[in-house]
Amino acid sequence: MTLTAASRMQAKPLYQLVEDHIRSLIDSGDLVPGDLIPSEPQLAKTLDVSQGTVKKAIDNLVWQRLLYRHQGKGTYVSRIDFNNSLFRFFSYGDAEGKGVRIHKETSARRLEIGSAEICRRLNVREKTQLLYIERIGYGPKRQPVLVEYSHWLAELVPGLENEDVHIPDLLYALIVEEYGVPVVRAEETLIAEAADAPTAARLKIKPGTPVVVLKRVTYTSGERIIEVRTTKGRADRFSYKTEIR
Repeated sequence: MTLTAASRMQAKPLYQLVEDHIRSLIDSGDLVPGDLIPSEPQLAKTLDVSQGTVKKAIDNLVWQRLLYRHQGKGTYVSRIDFNNSLFRFFSYGDAEGKGVRIHKETSARRLEIGSAEICRRLNVREKTQLLYIERIGYGPKRQPVLVEYSHWLAELVPGLENEDVHIPDLLYALIVEEYGVPVVRAEETLIAEAADAPTAARLKIKPGTPVVVLKRVTYTSGERIIEVRTTKGRADRFSYKTEIR
């Protein structure tokens, strides 16, 4: 969809028309807080304008805090402060460690009775009802690079099991903004293992292929555990970066 001839005839610079287009996507709900917006080359091609025009439009919306740039990862819709802990847990890259855009799509979600192990990790009674969310992360050319398996305390995120509730790329943005649950900190353990059959199918690799595994426990205020997550990434296309100060 290019900018229409009528819009181009308006007494506005092209970059402002691009701003209007992005705003319309947000106002209509096509993009929500936490969503990764299309890349600058994608927007330039879609709207039939130069990348410089798109960059200026995005820079202005970032200055207005409608969007948030995360270096090496892309630009996200933001109505909340993304300078807090939300992005501390977003450190994925390619096999060389360089930041890369990863778009995540929800492949499964449902309410289920938690297993003994998951309930133990969440510090709740066995057979507690939990929300299960599975997401696949895609890199360039829609190549699957990671798969997330996460369990949440269902009572804290009522209705999130419904398919009509959009889950953005940055899931924590939804948790903070729509459910009012602060995401305070996370603990992670990094290991390596052989891909099981379900993971191999999602990542389009052979069972037994080495994968990078991140096991995360996420906390809200009061040191309450709200999520346990296991992320498995292709060892040949996925890396995890952390900073020690």
